[in-house]
This record gives sequence, C-alpha cells and structure tokens, in this order.
Amino acid sequence: MTRWKRPDARRLRAHAPALGLWLALCGPAALVVASLDGAQRWATAAAFPLLGVCVLVGRRSPLTALALPVAPSLVISLDLFTTGYCAALAAFGYLAGVRLSRARPALWLFSAVAAGGLPLAAVVGRTVWPWFSLLLTLLLNVVLPWLLGRYRRQYAELARTGWQLAERMEREQQAVADRTRLRERARIAGDMHDSLGHDLALIALRAGALEVDPRLDADRQAAAGELRAAAGTATERLREIIGVLRTEDESAPRAPADESVAGLVERARASGMTVTLEQADDTGTGTLPAMTGHALHRVVQESLTNAAKHAPGAAVRVRIGRAAGQVQVTVANTAGPGGPGAGPVSGGSGLVGLDERVRLAGGALRAGPDPEGGFTVSARLPTAGGALPESLARPEPSTSQRELAYAQRQVRRRLRQMMAAPVALLAALVVLSTLYHLVSPSWTVLERERYTALRLGADRSRVESQLPFFALDAPPDGTPPPPHDWTCIYYSVRPRSDSAYQLCFTDDERLARKSVVHRRDR
Repeated sequence: MTRWKRPDARRLRAHAPALGLWLALCGPAALVVASLDGAQRWATAAAFPLLGVCVLVGRRSPLTALALPVAPSLVISLDLFTTGYCAALAAFGYLAGVRLSRARPALWLFSAVAAGGLPLAAVVGRTVWPWFSLLLTLLLNVVLPWLLGRYRRQYAELARTGWQLAERMEREQQAVADRTRLRERARIAGDMHDSLGHDLALIALRAGALEVDPRLDADRQAAAGELRAAAGTATERLREIIGVLRTEDESAPRAPADESVAGLVERARASGMTVTLEQADDTGTGTLPAMTGHALHRVVQESLTNAAKHAPGAAVRVRIGRAAGQVQVTVANTAGPGGPGAGPVSGGSGLVGLDERVRLAGGALRAGPDPEGGFTVSARLPTAGGALPESLARPEPSTSQRELAYAQRQVRRRLRQMMAAPVALLAALVVLSTLYHLVSPSWTVLERERYTALRLGADRSRVESQLPFFALDAPPDGTPPPPHDWTCIYYSVRPRSDSAYQLCFTDDERLARKSVVHRRDR
C-alpha cells in the first residue's frame, strides 16, 4: 500500500499565485453562468477549464493566454464585453505587457481581433454597431492594461539598468582612485627627482671644483674626484628608479617646477623644434592663480611633447591671450613631413590627464585635428578676475551617465505612448462611428414594395433574401418587446425616420408578424 506523502511546502508556495489567479478569474463566470442559457451558458461554463489552461501557459506564452478568452467572449457577445471573461482579458492583457519583450506580436493580435470583428458583426448581427463596441472594449479592457504592463516592464528595466550602472560606476571610481594614487606617487617621485637631482648636481659641481683646487694635496683631490663620481652615479641611479615609477605618458621633467612658458618654449627651440610664441604682456604664469598657471604650463608642455613625438619637423605656434576674465591658450602644429599632424599622446591618455588638470582648474579643454591636417589643443582657464561659464567648465558626461539618460528617455517615451495611444484610438473611434452614424441610415431602408411583397408564414431564409443586408441596431423608442419565443428585426421606412418596419419570426424560423412601429415619447 502506497503511503500518503505530505505535499512539499515550497512547491505549494510556488503554485499558490497561479491557483489564486485562476480562482479570481473564474469568480465572475461562476456568478453569471446559472442565469444564462443556450450557447452563452456553454461558452461561459467553458471559462473554468479554459482559464486554467491560460494560467498554465501564461508565463511561457503570454500572447496565447490573452488570445484564448477572445473566442468564447465573441460567442457570448459581439462587442467582446462579457461578465465572465472581462476580468480575464484585462488580467492577461496586463501580464502580456509585463512578460513580452517585443510589442509587435501583441499589436498584430489586437489588429487581427479588430479586423475579424467587422465581418463577424456584419454577417451575424447584420449591423456594424457591435463592431464599434468591440473596438471600444478592446481598447479599454485589453490594450490599456497591456500598455500599463509595458510601462511596468520598462520601469523595471530602468531600475535594473540603474543598479547595473551604479555598480559599474563604483568599479570605475575605484579604478580611477587607484590610478590616481599611483600617478600621485609617481608625481611625488618626480618631485623628489627634481629636488634631489638638483642637490646632487650641486654636490658634484662643488666636488669638481675641489678636485682641481691647487691648494689641496693629491689625496684630497682624489677624494673629491671620487665624491664627484659618486654624486653623478647616484643621479643616474635616481633617474632610472624614478623612470620605473612613471607611466607611459609621463616624461621626466627637465626643468624646475616654476619654469615660465617662455622658458619652456626656449628649451623646445634649443632641442630643434620650430616654435612661435605669441603671448600678451599680462599672461605670465606669475600673474595668474597657482592652479591656472600650472594648468597653462601643463597644456603647453603636453602639446609640445605631442608635436615632437607625432609630427617631428612640424612648425608649432603657441598663442596665449586674456579676455573677459579668462586666459586662452592655443597650441597648433602643421602637418609634419611624414603626414597628418600630431594625434593624442599614448593612445589619448596624455590628453585625458590634461583634460582633468584643466577641469580641476575650472577650465575647459578642446583637442582635435584641424582642416589643414594639423592638430590643435586649446584651453580656456579662469583668472583671478572671473570664471568660465558653467557650460564650458562642466565635464562631459560619462558613458554610464549617457546610458542611464537614454534609459530614462525610453521610459518617458513609453509613458507618453501609453497616454497618447488610447486617446488617439478613442478619438479615431469616435470619428469613425460618427461617420457611420451619418451614412448607415441609407443602408437599412426597406423599400415599400418589398415590404408589401412579404407573406406571413414564409421561411426566414426566403424573407432575408429580399431584405437589405444591414438592419437597424435597435427599434424606435417605445416599441413594445416581442413575445418570448419571437425574434424581431427592424428596417427603416426612409432615412432618419421615426418609423420602422418590424419583422418577427417564431422559433421555427417562420415570419409571424410584419408591422410598422413608431417612436413613442416617454
């Protein structure tokens, strides 16, 4: 005998939401199924197994779960609005918006339902008015929940993208902080090289003077020579050690830290470069704030190094001027003998560091090739009397910021679509129904001769062959209801008339009554 096993609690918790959804959606059908009869009752009773299938396949195929309740809804009512399936269509429409990554399949389904409802209403109901009700139900009960689901999906994707970008930015910030610490250590090492190298050079110079001093004996002169050689060797070893600590885009400084731009240009000329300096009298680094002066010197130094490496032999022009509370420096070189002008140093890392130096000083940097084939580096830096506009001093947004802004724009666009699409469709539906209301009365007119030729007791199929294709959607106001077993259809006596022809058939499809009914004011 098989022993009964207790259900797994985790499995029950996993299936509890689906079971609750099925019970909730079957509730409206259970309330109305007893009050219906005929095909409507069977179509409503089919909701219990059908909605269970929809819940089961809803996660893997949400569009199938949305499409299955449409058929029994049309069997019950041509306008698609039924008590048994109304909640199911709204729920599965919302879930389809949340679960579907693409909108096009859902739009195809909506279009198919709308297109199929028109001939169905015309053939079965012999009028087009149920089709307008179908479109309105489809719009408000299916499309609008689907748009809400789409918005929720987009919002969830935005939140997920934001967390991913935040994690990436944290990693990038950590990497930047590590690189900054390393670069700062290298700069400190460079400063040590400058100061210690200068002191060792002075020691070697004094030792050299003692080595040739005739007042000293030979032993002391030899000791001075050994001291001079040791100082020179220490200088070279210091340079080698500091060179290991430097990054690829940094070169060992060859001048004191307080060197002027003019001195920097003179050293470049002494090395063989063709450099022209155009500088105003009041733009010396000594008259500028410390950060601005250092950034100005760094821009000229990096640009000259860039030109020497990538466009050897090219003429370089350095222009420095001051206007409107800012100093502007431009370093431009022509195309070198080997081709285009200088490009970014070391794959662009030099210009990246230069841009950071200028930004920290409150300025803005621009660098790129010029139309003549050369390369131009320009910077605007604030002086003591003013500051740059915020649009120039503000750094360019990072890749993560651009991606986050793009995701936000996508969500805002989806929200606008969610609000505008139902309004536009509703307006189109109102315009279309108004046009049909103006045109349709002429389609439902039954000629007097044909009405007179109809005979009581005639078969319905023979009678309908002599009638207009479209009938009135409703009888004139005040028309008494037909007997319980009869079905009546109405046709216009003339366009927009208060009277109508009434044709009633018994349950055996025989014409039982033909009369003219008039509107009665209540």
